[in-house]
Amino acid sequence: MHKRLAILGSTGSIGTQTLDIVSRYPDLFTVEVLTAGNNIDLLIMQTKFFRPRQVVIANDSHYLKLKKELAGLPVEVLSGTEASEAVVTGNSVDTVVAAMVGFAGLGPTAAAVAAGKEVALANKETLVVAGELITGYAARSGSRLIPIDSEHSAIMQCLTGEPAGSVEKIILTGSGGPFRTTPAEELPAVTPEMALRHPKWTMGAKITIDSATLMNKGLEVIEAHWLFGIPAEKIEVLIHPQSVIHSLVQFKDGSVKAQLGIPDMRLPIIYALTYPDRVITDIPRPELADIASLTFEKPDTNRFRNLTLAREAIARGGNIPCALNAANEVAVASFLNNEIRFTDIAATVEYVIENTEFNKEASPGVYAETDSRSRSLAKKFISKSEK
Repeated sequence: MHKRLAILGSTGSIGTQTLDIVSRYPDLFTVEVLTAGNNIDLLIMQTKFFRPRQVVIANDSHYLKLKKELAGLPVEVLSGTEASEAVVTGNSVDTVVAAMVGFAGLGPTAAAVAAGKEVALANKETLVVAGELITGYAARSGSRLIPIDSEHSAIMQCLTGEPAGSVEKIILTGSGGPFRTTPAEELPAVTPEMALRHPKWTMGAKITIDSATLMNKGLEVIEAHWLFGIPAEKIEVLIHPQSVIHSLVQFKDGSVKAQLGIPDMRLPIIYALTYPDRVITDIPRPELADIASLTFEKPDTNRFRNLTLAREAIARGGNIPCALNAANEVAVASFLNNEIRFTDIAATVEYVIENTEFNKEASPGVYAETDSRSRSLAKKFISKSEK
């Protein structure tokens, strides 16, 4: 079971953890391709250590530096988004780790799926934006999508071996983020520094803010709908502050399966990379007696409206989830830059999806146009808010 990997977004949180796993299991994995957006220095270090066949920097302005620093190594150096899409289709790649953040990950991931590659999917936005398109590609090419998100990995593990049609509902769990008990009147004063202090998980900035607003749970509902073919109304969200149970599946006979583990992203990453096998790891085991209690509560959608907005988007379908995602990306970036308040993130998303023209066509062109228009709408709304 030796797999040759292309890692899209190798310098991000999931990418670096994936490479850590690769370094621990050299008999199981070889790195064939690395891609990054802007972190040129880390990409150079990774390339010198792992010696992939190809390396891509999406930002063309870094190409000459990358080429110079890697001179003398047997590595093909490329740049630009088209190169990121091309390298994942080669015969030297078995599995593509889609770890890029946001809409930027759609093109390369779609190319990998269309080429029939196994895809370990950490980029939830790919299915949020273009779930119908991607699942259609997978059906035609035979590509296998294996989720890296801890919640969807848990669901997959609970479903393995179960007959089709046996699921009554899926239950996604979430920690509730750092403001689970914060009064609504205090939320406008939340700063980026406060929002980035997640109580359980160590993640990149964008997903950490999504966790704080509960948008991550909304995006996960949409992702689960496409990954597992379950209607969104049969996907429940529960807040589970201990973050030990990563998700559950309830079956039509009334039984419930849960997947448990410590909050460590290496677990779902290594499961995705070694599926259907399992390997021995040194990751700490959960000591249930020490945990003492596991609690659950309904999410507060009055204080955290993004979950409701995401459900509205998938209910409307078509290009509306794409608009939701684009608006959220713009709003989160603006919040991290101290341009808007924490509560303005949901307000921006709501404005954009209410002002997006519906289009049911599942095509790259429609999604690209919707993404562009939605970003413009979001920036327009934020600009007015600042005034």
